[in-house]
Formats: sequence, C-alpha cells, structure tokens
Amino acid sequence: MSDSPMADLGPALKESKDSPARGLLFLCVANSARSQMAEGLARARLGSRLSVQSAGSQPGTLNPLAVAVLAEIGIDISGHRSKHVDVIDFSDVGTVVTLCAEEICPVFLGTARCLAWPLPDPVREGGTEGERLVRFRALRDEIASRLDRLLCSLSSFSPIEEVVSTANSLK
Repeated sequence: MSDSPMADLGPALKESKDSPARGLLFLCVANSARSQMAEGLARARLGSRLSVQSAGSQPGTLNPLAVAVLAEIGIDISGHRSKHVDVIDFSDVGTVVTLCAEEICPVFLGTARCLAWPLPDPVREGGTEGERLVRFRALRDEIASRLDRLLCSLSSFSPIEEVVSTANSLK
C-alpha cells in the first residue's frame, strides 16, 4: 500500500461511454508560473487520459524558475508557452482551478466546477535566485499536494484511468 493519496483510485476512474472525459483548466493572471506548474504536474500524472490546459488573463512569458523546479522532479515544461484565456477550448473543461492570491484572477463563466487555490505569486517578492527557488519549490510541492487531492475527489465523477501508476511513477 502506498502513502500516496492517489493509491486508492484504481478502477473507480475508468472512462465510460456514458461519462465522457472533461478536462482541467488552471487559470492565473500571467500564465507564467503557478498555472504552468499546475498544468505540467497534472499532465505528468494524467498523461493523455484527460485534457489539461492553462491560461491567463494577461499572459506573460514562461518563468524559467518554474521550468527549473519541475525539471528537478523530471517534468519538462520548457516547451510550454503562456496563453490567453481566449484561446482555450471550453467545451473540454470540466473543472477550473484558479491559482491567484493577491491579484484578480480571470473569471470562468462556463458550467464547469470552479475551485480557488489562492497561492501567492512566487515572483512578486523578489530576492536572490536562491530565495526565489525556495519559493518556487514550495509552490510546486503545494500544487502537487492539492492536485493529488483534487484527482482523488474527481474519482467519483471523472473518467480518468490508471492515474495511480502515473502518480506513483513520479515518486
């Protein structure tokens, strides 16, 4: 038995014809750090079993520290780019997660389940590169923990298959 909250998902997350897959969308303002890390972590856990997207209301540039801290755990988001919320295919979105804390996050007006994870922007405080890396690592780990809990909660109504093996492979 694994210590991972993902370990008990098993066959409860099998896709069925009566329950089509609905994806995840992570939103923040710049789509440069928090939402990009959430997208990368979710894609690593889910593979192609569920659509995962991220976007922002004022997209900036992918933050190299976000790329670096995910690379530390074997996840490559170097090919990601910041995207505006207007380019998102909302027909494939079942759950929206906003990641803004001190700024005004984009609003999703669709019918998807909406969750707020108010996480501080790791870029705002400045500091040395070492201090910023500490903040980015803490943010990565917090997003990973929340994502694992979210995926467990989705097991009751979402068609995700074999999430356990993907999550366990990231340990």
